[in-house]
Amino acid sequence: MGTPNTGGADHAGADTSSVPWGADRAMLDHLLNRAPIGMAVVDRDLRCVWLNDQLEHSGGIPRALRLGRRLSEVLPGLPAETIETLMREVLETGNPLIDHEYQGRTASDPDHVHAYSTSFFRLDDSTGAPAGVCYLVIDVTDRWRARQRLALLSDIGARIGTTLDVARTAQELADVAVPDLADFAAVDLLEPVLGGVEPAPGPVHRDNPELIRLGQRSAREGRNSVAGGDLAESIASIGEPAPVAPNSPGARCLVDGKAVLEPVLDPVILPWLAEDKVSSERTRTVGLHSMMVVPIRARGTILGVAHFFRRDTPDPFEGDDLILAEEFVSRAAVSIDNARRFTHEHTAALALQRSLLPHGLPRQTAVEVVSRYLPADDRTGVGGDWFDVIPLSGARVALVVGDVAGHGTHAAATMGRLRASVHTLADLDMPPDELLAHLDDLVIRFVDEEGTGEGGVDTTALGASCLYAVYDPVSRLCTFARAGHPPPALVRPGGAVEFLDLPAGPPLGLGGLPFESAEFELPEGSLLVLYTDGLVETRDRDVDFGMDRLRVSLAEPDRPLDELCHSVLATLAHNPPPDDVAMLIARTRTLDSSKVVSWDLPADPAIVAEARTLVGRQLAEWGLDDITFTTELVISELVTNAIRYASGPIRLRLIRDATLICEVSDATSTSPRLRHARTSDEGGRGLFLVAQFTQRWGTRYTGDGKTIWAEQLLPGPM
Repeated sequence: MGTPNTGGADHAGADTSSVPWGADRAMLDHLLNRAPIGMAVVDRDLRCVWLNDQLEHSGGIPRALRLGRRLSEVLPGLPAETIETLMREVLETGNPLIDHEYQGRTASDPDHVHAYSTSFFRLDDSTGAPAGVCYLVIDVTDRWRARQRLALLSDIGARIGTTLDVARTAQELADVAVPDLADFAAVDLLEPVLGGVEPAPGPVHRDNPELIRLGQRSAREGRNSVAGGDLAESIASIGEPAPVAPNSPGARCLVDGKAVLEPVLDPVILPWLAEDKVSSERTRTVGLHSMMVVPIRARGTILGVAHFFRRDTPDPFEGDDLILAEEFVSRAAVSIDNARRFTHEHTAALALQRSLLPHGLPRQTAVEVVSRYLPADDRTGVGGDWFDVIPLSGARVALVVGDVAGHGTHAAATMGRLRASVHTLADLDMPPDELLAHLDDLVIRFVDEEGTGEGGVDTTALGASCLYAVYDPVSRLCTFARAGHPPPALVRPGGAVEFLDLPAGPPLGLGGLPFESAEFELPEGSLLVLYTDGLVETRDRDVDFGMDRLRVSLAEPDRPLDELCHSVLATLAHNPPPDDVAMLIARTRTLDSSKVVSWDLPADPAIVAEARTLVGRQLAEWGLDDITFTTELVISELVTNAIRYASGPIRLRLIRDATLICEVSDATSTSPRLRHARTSDEGGRGLFLVAQFTQRWGTRYTGDGKTIWAEQLLPGPM
């Protein structure tokens, strides 16, 4: 085809002789010029030689100014270079290009972005040589915007609610909205929501609601300004109160729960904006010209409001934008409420666990001890780790560390039940292996009891672990037993760190398997470290590596215990850890031999007077004459009971510790019982008198009998 005549073309383009296909001019005028689809023909130099009325109207450039010119010369608001590259490719290859989509502005509507779908195919002359390219243009702005909205809604599911953190979720809402929907977005939540508290259902009827800015984003400056200060569009920083002006759209949203659209922000036509001098000045200075405010509402409860502004985008918000904003804010509100509910449950579980853990370690002289407890991070939830230091009879002490499987309120509650059970069993002075056997039976009972309820079987207690140790400062013997728990670390004075080779008992709740104990003699000043598996094991670190790191952190055991605790946690624990961490570090003490005295007595009633004499003499040496009378009375009753009801040799022992401890041992396992004798009874008042004159008393069983003990407060400081 020859070069078209572009200079004097009429509204149909060049004359008939320049049209290669030889079609009737009237037919072309009818089919092409009046077609509802924009059409144009360019020559080999990509200069326009013909266009129809539709394309002239949609482009906004008169035909006379377009003919003979390239697209890049007349419509700079379109991606002309890309379009011309595609035309050149079609011209060279002869392969048509169908439905190429692009966006841009034209002279007919320079203030709005339109989307166009264009198809290209090559035109050949009568010899088959390339003569030009014809292209067809369709305005697909509505389809493009609908697709954008769908993509934005789809994006919400992937980008909002990635965590169960209220503040993080609020920020994700702002991040998703900018720049696809707004040039600036801010998310304000009611103050109780941050703590996990659910606001009252329905509207917020308060003159000055307490909103906190938790998320914001600017298309220009991101989450923060370049200088690190407040965003130019924002009236509040993250974490600060966000003021709500009376009668403002935000205030109305909180009251009636309906979204507000203000296409034009002009104080002249908006009384509320004229009254709010701060917002009015900020709007004028920054150039905010359109706004939407949408309530954040989930399950009938208003949690806050989301603000959307346009600044650089010239188009004001429209009704479709408000519908879109309401849709994705409603989806985000569910994620925010889920995060709030998790925060509430996590806070409650943490409070429950802390209330069930020791608030302070009891006073005792057997060991110097410190403890640490680190709750797990929010992603994992509160666990069921616990520790305990339990004073026992005979100046002994029990050290306990345990771990309940799982996380959350159930784990914390189960931990409380197990800890209370251990205290009860410890008061019975059971050996460690026997105590764990009874605890195993209790866990099985817990699981069976939960299984009869409406919620089915709760296996939280199943698989719990426990390490129980009893240390005697008189004999310096420490007896250990464990149920599925990591072994303790021991550092003897001047020695290396070792992990005690204890019999590996099964976790609690399996039933039928025995627990065994192991006994070690510990020099004075030995260091014991009891811990839960969260200290030495994580998802990316095995137990052996963690135990090696623990060995390194205990390399200088002579340091103060608080310093050792800090060293261990700094070396091994994440902050916060992925799993709960409970730890006890104890340094053993020895009770001086001058504070312990014992006598072997024959089972003869005449020996009772001799026992009183021996005790009185010893108390005089200790300077405890003030309690001689009551002590002799207690010794008389205990020795008399042993002679009357027991058999074999009798052993009497006094221990001067924080209290005065009197012990009488015999070879029988019959347990004495406290009676409340009637007025006419001649006997049965012995143990009643012992209970009245002592602070506490009890019985513990040994391998060759039992020991009845009683403790009295000392009259003054030791």
